[in-house]
Amino acid sequence: MRKLSMDELGRKSVNEFRQAEKMPVVVVLDNIRSMHNVGSVFRTADAFLIQGMCLCGYTPLPPHRDIHKTALGATETVAWRHFAVTSDAIRSLKEEGYTVLAVEQTEGSMRLNELSTAGPVAVVFGNEVNGVDAAALALCDGSVEIPQWGMKHSLNVSIAAGIVLWELIRGRVI
Repeated sequence: MRKLSMDELGRKSVNEFRQAEKMPVVVVLDNIRSMHNVGSVFRTADAFLIQGMCLCGYTPLPPHRDIHKTALGATETVAWRHFAVTSDAIRSLKEEGYTVLAVEQTEGSMRLNELSTAGPVAVVFGNEVNGVDAAALALCDGSVEIPQWGMKHSLNVSIAAGIVLWELIRGRVI
């Protein structure tokens, strides 16, 4: 077995990425503390060709070397916008026709593997300690959780984003 070279991978250039049709998925980061987590989510968003990201509250904003360290240039490809308050991002996305789902363990949350979506969807990932803000959660159309069977009841936000985004895009074809 041989690893593929960078040329063989057929990756898009920054301009090709910007012009490419995107998956109708938006990530909302609600008061994320870690620049490394933000960078990791940018990188995952780039990998899955998602529509964009909303960075909310005190979530760190590019450009910053600690975000760049894990994003590896994805802040140049993935469209993003900042909202001072996550609730404003959710309202805006709903006006744009997105179904907004919190990634949170709540009463009535749906297991990720049971989620069926058609049309544009936005997923809200909450703070590393406190989860999705209560005011933001109240505005969401529902919540989805990643099934877990171990002792721990949560995952790192960047890992959770990778799992959720894969599940959202794996059945969609551009």
